[in-house]
Amino acid sequence: MDRGSFVGRTGELKHLRAVVEGIGRRGVLFSGDAGVGKSRLVREAVAELPPSRYVVWPITAGHPSTALPFGGLAQVLPVAQPAGLTPAGVLRWVVDSLHEQAMGRAIVLTIDDAHLLDPPSAALVHVLTRQEDVVLLGTVDDGEQVPLPLRPLCVDDLVERVELTPFGRDETTELLAAVLGGPAEARSIDRMLRLSAGNPLLLHELLRSTTDSGEWARSGGVWQWTGHSTRPLDVTDVIGTRIDHLAPGVRKVVELVALSEQIGLHLLTTATHAADVRQAEEHGLVAVVRRDRRVDVQLTHPLYGELLRRRCPPARTRQLQAELAELVQATGARRPGDLLRVALWRLGAGSAQDPRLLLAGAAQAFARYDVPLTVQLAQAALDAGGGYDAAELLATVMMLCERPHEALQVLDQVRDDLVDERRRSRWLTVRGMVTYWSLGAESTVDSLAEAAGTLTDPGHQARVWAFEALMRMHRMEIAAALRLSQSVLARPASGPGARGLARCVVAYVDATRGLFRRNADAIAQVEADVAGWRRDMPYLQAMVESTRAARLALTCDLPGIDAIAADEFADLVSSGGLRLGSGFLTVLQSYAARLRGRTDQAVTFSNTAGAMLATSRLYGSLAHGERAQVAAWRGDADTALAAMTAADRSYSPCIAVFYPWLELARGATVAATGDLPAAVRHLAALADRLRSDGMTGYEVLALHDLTRLGQAAAPIGPTCADGARRSVAQRLSELAERTDGTLSPLLARHARACAAEDGAGLLAIADAFAAAQLTVWAAEATATAVRVLRREGDPLAADARRRLGTLLATCDQVHTPTLDAARDS
Repeated sequence: MDRGSFVGRTGELKHLRAVVEGIGRRGVLFSGDAGVGKSRLVREAVAELPPSRYVVWPITAGHPSTALPFGGLAQVLPVAQPAGLTPAGVLRWVVDSLHEQAMGRAIVLTIDDAHLLDPPSAALVHVLTRQEDVVLLGTVDDGEQVPLPLRPLCVDDLVERVELTPFGRDETTELLAAVLGGPAEARSIDRMLRLSAGNPLLLHELLRSTTDSGEWARSGGVWQWTGHSTRPLDVTDVIGTRIDHLAPGVRKVVELVALSEQIGLHLLTTATHAADVRQAEEHGLVAVVRRDRRVDVQLTHPLYGELLRRRCPPARTRQLQAELAELVQATGARRPGDLLRVALWRLGAGSAQDPRLLLAGAAQAFARYDVPLTVQLAQAALDAGGGYDAAELLATVMMLCERPHEALQVLDQVRDDLVDERRRSRWLTVRGMVTYWSLGAESTVDSLAEAAGTLTDPGHQARVWAFEALMRMHRMEIAAALRLSQSVLARPASGPGARGLARCVVAYVDATRGLFRRNADAIAQVEADVAGWRRDMPYLQAMVESTRAARLALTCDLPGIDAIAADEFADLVSSGGLRLGSGFLTVLQSYAARLRGRTDQAVTFSNTAGAMLATSRLYGSLAHGERAQVAAWRGDADTALAAMTAADRSYSPCIAVFYPWLELARGATVAATGDLPAAVRHLAALADRLRSDGMTGYEVLALHDLTRLGQAAAPIGPTCADGARRSVAQRLSELAERTDGTLSPLLARHARACAAEDGAGLLAIADAFAAAQLTVWAAEATATAVRVLRREGDPLAADARRRLGTLLATCDQVHTPTLDAARDS
């Protein structure tokens, strides 16, 4: 495991290196909390500077030698100082000596803890930084003042002061992947981020401690923090000593807060003493927080909770959990999530005997998409006599976390409990989900249809039909899927979950046909009824997001994809460990990053998605198809071919509705190998197939890929009534009239401009692509314009070339056929 990797500060590092190269200001001072990574960032910025061009001199602020004038530069200044110099003369002598030592090279001054600089050294830095060939890179602790001689540099805008903030989720994800040697699961990432509060030093220490104790396990290519070790976390002496020597009453306060994570002040003082609560607050271990009319107590740092929970003996933990459960139940468990917390405390204390409480807690955990907690509580409810309802919930969650065989065993245990049509219809649909999506059994669809015919209650029958419709849609039996969905929607007896599922089926088909407004309207209807289906069918939200994502991906609505990734559902499935949901969202994030030209980020996203969905029969092929697209766009044909092989292995007729994504990826992969004629043949055949299947939304993208390969004027499709065949550009123009939104008309304009070799028109289209954040397509349109304008001797060619350079500078590694041809010309 690599513990020395520098990750997470790419933007700041690029900025520092630009400053060193003379772009922008003459210096940067980073401020921020201790451990946020200021010093490491400065070291990385100068680590690879060529000695032939730069001399790097560290100034040691705060060192004992700085009690002497210019003591921080003692290692580079001559031993003997000329006699008789005035203070100004000494300063000039030092400056001249440093320039002489530099021998014509640029000088880079690095100062750690610049707020500790002695006045003469600060004055020297001021003088040096005002010179053309000197750059200042320094750090200042948060809350400290910049030394007085340096302040004019900031006021005059020569030196920039930048606040270095804690890591966010993206940086934490990158760091964990670098240290662990592969992607970490979302739940573990979120836990690490929460405990470290984004402090890189604390994050590194937490990783060191947990890897040393063997708490990380790899499954399906993804690392998971199991937390199985009971060893105390060896993180920092400061945190440890703050909790090791507490009085018993104060320690109980902090332990109760740690076990509850957040507890009402009234409950806490009921279980302890107000004076002990005050002492815990004065020690800085807990904070009293007012929320509307509630007053809660929480820990001041999440890591305190992890340390205390590990250090608390098991018997005492059980005692405190039982006490917490009694306290909350005595108040009626009225707060959201109270039933979940009480169920967990009862389970931990060994007093969980009420299956209704356990099942209610499991339902609350499932509503939050917390997979491990739901499995734990549903299993406990089943063991305590929870019967069919506990078995159904447990099997559903086992299916979602890819444990299909265990799910079937659980369902088979309660086969004799199917005493009415309600249970039978629900049992049929859960079993159908397991056998179809988890095990790939195509026969499930016909079995489900046959079973639906034995039901007499129209509401229960509608539930089965809705699931049958979803399966038939995935099998590309579109007419049957729509007929079943319309039957569900036409029945007044249909429940909210069945109606929501049927609307999603219709909306998904609408997206593939380019009817994006109808797709959005249907999703809005489903979301308006969320209160009706959320408790009964919380996993329907995943279908809602998949249906919404189909529209956003087909319209290349990148801000819309960003919104999905930032939505509450994304946070819940990531923190809850629902790999199907978080893996699918990661595929979307890769897609958006790729279109923006951020292919480094796309590699991370697509590889993570591939690992998370490695065993998924539903979304695994999509993840590997996206991996292939990313590799192809980067010119990495070998990786693209390997990813396509993995995608083909994951694909089955049960998910035939996803074939367009795989075949678009195959076209890009073939192009990356250099066989452009084969890629053109493949994409032309794909466009014909999509036309036949009525998947207009996908056909637009296939035709655009042909345009990108220089085929805008090539014939496509069948012979028309006039005896001719339409060109790619003409077909795109036809489709632009039949689909919603702004993308299809823009792609049609692009094709027409390519076919007409309209250089000025291509530049205007490139601007439109750039405005939509479709940076790679903007660069390709500009590259085509450069070729056309150069051939025609148009004076716009030079400007177009500059614009192409600007666009490519915002991209990472991108090697599409169009861009590579422009580089070679």
